[in-house]
Amino acid sequence: MTEDILYSIRNLTVEYRTRAGSVQAVDNVSLDIRRGEILGLVGESGCGKSTLGKALMRLHTGPARITNGELWFDGRDLMTLSDREMPDVRGAEIGMVFQDPMTSLNPVQKILDHLTETIHTHEPETSAAAARTRAEELVERLGIRRERLNEYPHQMSGGMRQRVMISLALALRAKLVIADEPTTSLDVIVEAKFLDLLRELQKEFGLTILLITHNIGVVAEVADRVAVMYAARMVEVGDVRDVFADPKHPYTQGLLRSVPNIKLDGGELYKMDGAPPSLLHPPKGCRFHPRCPFAMGICSVEEPSLDAVENDHLASCWLYRDVAVKQEARNG
Repeated sequence: MTEDILYSIRNLTVEYRTRAGSVQAVDNVSLDIRRGEILGLVGESGCGKSTLGKALMRLHTGPARITNGELWFDGRDLMTLSDREMPDVRGAEIGMVFQDPMTSLNPVQKILDHLTETIHTHEPETSAAAARTRAEELVERLGIRRERLNEYPHQMSGGMRQRVMISLALALRAKLVIADEPTTSLDVIVEAKFLDLLRELQKEFGLTILLITHNIGVVAEVADRVAVMYAARMVEVGDVRDVFADPKHPYTQGLLRSVPNIKLDGGELYKMDGAPPSLLHPPKGCRFHPRCPFAMGICSVEEPSLDAVENDHLASCWLYRDVAVKQEARNG
């Protein structure tokens, strides 16, 4: 793993066991997260984004389990760590901001207790006074008066609760922060302030952030690079400017065309035909081919690999493989 890569995911597969059968919610995914960047992870609901985020912290239990892959974080393969060793990584080195802060925060515990408990769990040698001082300084940096540390989660607005979640991720100076749909419960004004704050914190603390969202606009606003998932697999990865200016995968093209804008000029809003496939019985080959306007014969037979199309711009599509043309000619 090169020095500029903080987290390298290799051939990761996460399986869920259901009554109807086993589902691979993340299927053979490889992805690099670079130090100091904001990487946006986008895709429709159910494509595996949140499952991937939890897998990076090895949070899956019960019916979910990682069945294959390597998770190289800062030079260590987390898959080789025991269940007793992993809690030392969670929080201290990798923090997570969950979708709904109201369900993630303890309703009968004050905000101060949330923060000091986190600090003492990983740094038992830190005194109560030092932990309180760190908590006060942190929430004030995030725009919350220190007096409000004595309040309960329900006494705060959605935006403030989300800032508390960020402060929990930063309390131990984590190297990587995974933000899972952090703007879902926020109105547009609070969302804009939150995104500005996220970028400021990234620059100030040198954070590496994985921003999981279905909102393409959020990614365009703050991300450095973007990774696109579809039906549990990675289909496109690249610099956010390159991907938005010239999306390679037909699924990414459809996502971008589906974003509402103020320049419709009387035209109808584009909508992709069909729906994501059931992961119980995913289609053979490229999983997007039943919805793809450019589908060829080989698309329903063989899955394309995720390869470079231009420089660091990767795409998993037969449109960019010479073999696709040859195969289509033979079938035609």
